[in-house]
Amino acid sequence: MDQKDILKEIGQIRSMMEKSSKFMSISGLSGVLIGCFALLGSAAAYFVVYGTKSLFGYREFYVLDEQVIWKLIAIAFVVLVVSISVGVTMAKAKAKKSGQSIWNPTSKALLKAMAIPLVTGGLFTLILISKGIFGLVASSLLIFYGLSLTAASVFTFREVRVLGILEIGLGLLALAFPGYGVVFWALGFGVLHIVYGIIVHKKYEKK
Repeated sequence: MDQKDILKEIGQIRSMMEKSSKFMSISGLSGVLIGCFALLGSAAAYFVVYGTKSLFGYREFYVLDEQVIWKLIAIAFVVLVVSISVGVTMAKAKAKKSGQSIWNPTSKALLKAMAIPLVTGGLFTLILISKGIFGLVASSLLIFYGLSLTAASVFTFREVRVLGILEIGLGLLALAFPGYGVVFWALGFGVLHIVYGIIVHKKYEKK
């Protein structure tokens, strides 16, 4: 065995070790579907707040009554539940196809990495809502979600880190221009997820 063969074998072993230490059961197509759900939710939220005759202009103030707030919470809850259900179901199917378990040490580490930023962001957002600071909700969720993705990217596709950084960037823009919060929300949770899902599907799943 010459030096080239040895280096090749070492490279293959390293690749196998990297794959075994990463959670690769996340479905790219689920990312596309989740992005579509987010776009539908964003559209519904926009019409609830601004009505069907409103143009996509900059909003200086967010004056929401209690009924509107509960409608928005309901929309967000439905989108969240449907997205998680689809993501978990498709991840299970992908893991089963490759003869793996979705619940393993790597997936547990991934969830732990995401938990702190997500829980912190959720509580922070609830505090904002309770104080009537609605203009910062979209930016806060985008930033904390982006932080959770960058933390979790160590345990899965490297594209997740890029997605996280882009989410943080959009969150900062939404913080600078809170009047476009719904638009940034749609871009971050909708469009970016669709693009990410297509890339992951083509790169890791399509044969």
